[in-house]
Amino acid sequence: MRFGLFGTGPWAHMAHAPALAAHPGVEFAGVWGRDPAKAADLAGRFGVRTYAGVDELIADVDAVAIALPPDVQAPIALRAAEAGRHLLLDKPVALRTDEANALAAAVAERDLASVVFFTRRFAPEVSGFVAGAVATGGWTEARVDHLGSIFEDGNPFGASPWRRERGGLWDVGPHALALVVPVLGPVTEVTGMAAEPDLTHLLLRHAGGAISRVTLSVDAPALAAREEAVFAGRAGVVPVPDAVWDPEQAFGVALDQLISAVAGGARPECDVRFGAEVTAVLVAAERAIRERVTVRLEG
Repeated sequence: MRFGLFGTGPWAHMAHAPALAAHPGVEFAGVWGRDPAKAADLAGRFGVRTYAGVDELIADVDAVAIALPPDVQAPIALRAAEAGRHLLLDKPVALRTDEANALAAAVAERDLASVVFFTRRFAPEVSGFVAGAVATGGWTEARVDHLGSIFEDGNPFGASPWRRERGGLWDVGPHALALVVPVLGPVTEVTGMAAEPDLTHLLLRHAGGAISRVTLSVDAPALAAREEAVFAGRAGVVPVPDAVWDPEQAFGVALDQLISAVAGGARPECDVRFGAEVTAVLVAAERAIRERVTVRLEG
């Protein structure tokens, strides 16, 4: 499958480009970036072509991988979907529900394959846990704490304007939702509180009646940083296992799922429709915090 890569930042270097280049089922066609010099540098590292225009790269491939901020990703992904290209997107798929829904609709109308790269969901330890938890059932609650700092020296994501503006809710919040929603069911109500510099607490009610509590930050004090997730119910109190942090390997699994879906295999669980669902919850959470209300999500 012939892939084009949009984006030249740290995530493109760490995950997208090396996985595209290494995958035996992928022909890595080329790179487009907002900074032509960075695009040329990344393309040169992998011996592929640099494309000057978005539509030029879309026209030359079967599928696109996008490693761009969500507000930049969404319109490019929509153009690609409308051109009949399969999508491997980053999270969140968009910052607005109308953009996310339009993208999901375009994919559905054209029967395209799509994957959203919720990184740890593609680690075998986590994917195996989620499958087992869904099969077990009977869960009444979950807790996810995902706190760290991207602003420490040497962290490549600290220079990202959208992460600085949107904080942990939008950066690591999608990872938390990608864990709890498949197990507990769609979110029907959300409320929350936030504190400076970047601390978000969410309380979510799920369609089956379960409740999850989520704490998020990308600017936490070093000694307060933690990544923990626990489910509780009839099976007891069960922690989610730690996953090996290997973005390139995880992206390779995402590629496997997309290629399989294009060939008629199962629809990936973390597809664009699910990505739109996650965006809707994050938008509702922003409103809940801003207006100090509980927001109900439509079915």
